[in-house]
Amino acid sequence: MSYPLLSSYAMRMRVHVDSSKCQGHNRCYALAPELFDVDDLGNAFELNDGVVPAALEDKARLAVANCPEFAITIED
Repeated sequence: MSYPLLSSYAMRMRVHVDSSKCQGHNRCYALAPELFDVDDLGNAFELNDGVVPAALEDKARLAVANCPEFAITIED
């Protein structure tokens, strides 16, 4: 049986910040500024449409684990 090849984009991890949960602790930004930024009110948002390069997957998981509001999710 053969399987179709998936593009590397289709297999990439993505992060998402739920703006209704974010309280502006900025731990995600402190841990992974390559993946997150903050707005003028200090609330976080994901960069690059949430796409996480393979080299930064551990940082994405660390940001999720350190969000006190559980505002960040990962999609694999």
